[in-house]
Amino acid sequence: MVVLKPLKVVIKNIEEHTVMNLRAKYWPDASDVDDESHYEASMKILIPKIIMVLPWERLMLRYAFPIKCVDVLYAADETTVVEVHAEYDPTKSTKPKGVIHWVAEPSIGTAPLKVEVRLFDTLFLSENPGEVEDWLTDLNPSSKTTVAAAFAVPVLRHSSLGDQFQFERLGYFCLDPDTTPDKLVFNRTVTLRDSYTKAAGK
Repeated sequence: MVVLKPLKVVIKNIEEHTVMNLRAKYWPDASDVDDESHYEASMKILIPKIIMVLPWERLMLRYAFPIKCVDVLYAADETTVVEVHAEYDPTKSTKPKGVIHWVAEPSIGTAPLKVEVRLFDTLFLSENPGEVEDWLTDLNPSSKTTVAAAFAVPVLRHSSLGDQFQFERLGYFCLDPDTTPDKLVFNRTVTLRDSYTKAAGK
């Protein structure tokens, strides 16, 4: 799991130095009988910033448990959310409104693994740029987007050139040759959905 635009969430009803071992599938569509890996979670986690978390909303942390937002901390502009306080339901009896992926502190007081992620999309906006009168106007301005400070699960620290991954809900990625011992760089090679088909309404 990798979070591109992280929002810090502190789970208030877990003791400060608690670390949980959770069971997660090796890949998203693996069956329940497949081997599973361990996923550690502390009381401080990061979820996608694009998720709008409101005080009355309940969300399921993937492979974990439901959480309910109980407080929101804002920046000086009083509109930008910088931190969310939540409580979790250990019984898992709460009905969540959705499921989100997330990354936890690998250990108490340690920030998650920071990586650079390059999101490559189609070079042209249309499926057949040769049919466009001026093909330059058909270039996709978002054909490459760089996320300089994404957070990832610690196991990606051991990635090697040639390794390929599916980042949940984000697409398929490989390690870029620009990677250095101090900075891991991942390229998205395939999205989860065909944007051309979506644009055509198929």
